[in-house]
Amino acid sequence: MPKPPQAVLDAVFAFSPNRDTLGATSYLIVENNANILIDTPAIDKENLEFLQQHGGVRWLFITHRGAIGKAAELSKIQGCEVVIQEQEAYLLPEIAVTKFEKELALNPKATAIWTPGYSPGSSCLYWSGCGGVLFTGRHLLPDKHGKPVPLRTSKTFHWWRQLRSVELLREKFTADTLNYILPGANIGFLRGKKVIDRGWECLASLDLQALRQAPVLL
Repeated sequence: MPKPPQAVLDAVFAFSPNRDTLGATSYLIVENNANILIDTPAIDKENLEFLQQHGGVRWLFITHRGAIGKAAELSKIQGCEVVIQEQEAYLLPEIAVTKFEKELALNPKATAIWTPGYSPGSSCLYWSGCGGVLFTGRHLLPDKHGKPVPLRTSKTFHWWRQLRSVELLREKFTADTLNYILPGANIGFLRGKKVIDRGWECLASLDLQALRQAPVLL
């Protein structure tokens, strides 16, 4: 039986990995009745009750095509707005979605950011609460040491663009504006920590030139 959503930061909860999205982790930001759900969790009784108890969902933000899952069904249940980068919006033809090109402010504290590479429409969500939190989907994942890295796999759409997206994130934020990174998978490598702290410092330490030659992982 899956665990109930767990608090990982003040007002941020993580859901159990969802088999519909290849074990991806979804997150909920609870804030002023304008809650943001990052990626689609399993649609089961426990998760639906949890969402209802915390005020429902205003926006469902999709970080990449592999995290869609049953987004259309959930959006109808919650009556929420689905936000997805324009290059992957066609994958949800059965519902109206809010598309964006490079950036989209959902509210004064939350901004969707296009970070192509893992997939054409791969995107991150930045939330300024808790000293700055970046929800990275599969754009950045923990390595075996729990550090956030881009991973070059057989499913990677464009590796060099992905590295450029990492570089742009480093330029966009600072140690004062990016405190935490919450990845959308591989959270077992965090070994119970639940979050990656000193987020910007971790990005700044990446050797992007060396990563250009990274081998393809199976």
